[in-house]
Amino acid sequence: MKIRPLKDRVVVRYSEEQEEKTAGGLYVPDVAKEKPQKGTVDAVGSEVKEVKAGNQVLFDKYSGSKIKIDNVEYLIVKEEDLLGIIE
Repeated sequence: MKIRPLKDRVVVRYSEEQEEKTAGGLYVPDVAKEKPQKGTVDAVGSEVKEVKAGNQVLFDKYSGSKIKIDNVEYLIVKEEDLLGIIE
C-alpha cells in the first residue's frame, strides 16, 4: 500500500534502530526504547517546498501522527514541524 500526503504534509519512515545494550551487557527491549527522532522522507505533499523524498530529517518527539502500514511505522507530520535535514 502507498500513501500520498496532502498539502504541506510529509510521510517519514523511522530510522532503523540498532540493538541497544546497557553497560552491564543487558539488551534493552523494543517496548522500553523511545522512538528515534530521525527518519527518511518517503513522500511529500504538493505544497512542500524544502524537503524531498529520500532526505534524512529530524523531527520533534511528540509531533505528527503515527501510522503503521505493512508492519512499517511511519510518521505523518507538517513540513513546519520538521527540525532539519541531515546532510
